[in-house]
Amino acid sequence: MRFGFHISIAGGFSKIVERAHVRGCETIQFFSRNPRGWKYSPLNEKDVKAFRSSIQTSTLFPVFLHLPYLPNIASLKTNFYNQSIHSIATDLQRAEHLGAQYLIIHIGHRMESSEEEAMVAVSQGIDRAFEMVKNGVILLMENTAGQGTEIGYQFDQIKKIIEGIHDPQRVGVCLDTAHSYEAGYDLSNKDGIEKTLEAFDKAIDLKRLHLLHLNDSKTPLGSRKDRHWHIGEGYIGLEGFRYLINHPLIRHLPGIMETPRKDTVEDLKNMEVIRSLVEPSPQWGEGH
Repeated sequence: MRFGFHISIAGGFSKIVERAHVRGCETIQFFSRNPRGWKYSPLNEKDVKAFRSSIQTSTLFPVFLHLPYLPNIASLKTNFYNQSIHSIATDLQRAEHLGAQYLIIHIGHRMESSEEEAMVAVSQGIDRAFEMVKNGVILLMENTAGQGTEIGYQFDQIKKIIEGIHDPQRVGVCLDTAHSYEAGYDLSNKDGIEKTLEAFDKAIDLKRLHLLHLNDSKTPLGSRKDRHWHIGEGYIGLEGFRYLINHPLIRHLPGIMETPRKDTVEDLKNMEVIRSLVEPSPQWGEGH
């Protein structure tokens, strides 16, 4: 598994690779703009060129872009549904321009809508964004903790959203470990992890899983409260992560950490902990 962090873009994209290297990243995730606002400036071509050049001379792969927090395509009853679709389309374009292979989105809040209405709204919103932008960037829907009116916390909900999309080969899933645990999928032990992966494969298909967000949970199983915590220090624990990241069905996937940080120290510790859990790959013929 290739490990990385969500990296700050403060000071420009050209700073990303240096920050990633300091943290020992093998893969990265970042925003293309202010994550807590709607307004944004055009990409600075000089900055983009410097970033792409630094990526090409590094070993960082894959590159993930994350949509800002405000867009919500899970409710037609909000005043910014159309604005949210345009935001996704904008970042699909930006991802391609920046050389990112994937764009991650939060599935959203249903607000006053029913779950069925919300799932249809998400499918339609993604369809409209895909009509606006036709490129090779894969859109990854991130599962949620089910906090408040969030949808996408059950694998069957994500399945129905994908089934409603006209161009499903352009979508995949990012599985957040904290969100999964908080939604009721027990990733703290072998049995729970096996059941979770089986449930995911049955509902969605593991071939659609492109990324793990590796976060421990500060809240208990099924809490429906989204609280990320340091690897091994939350309810999932070291043994949960050890079994998960070495699982033969998913150990080839990249893993991005979004653990709490005040400065680089926390990231360095989380990277050290997650790497300490990696076990050697089984050799061909072993056990025969």
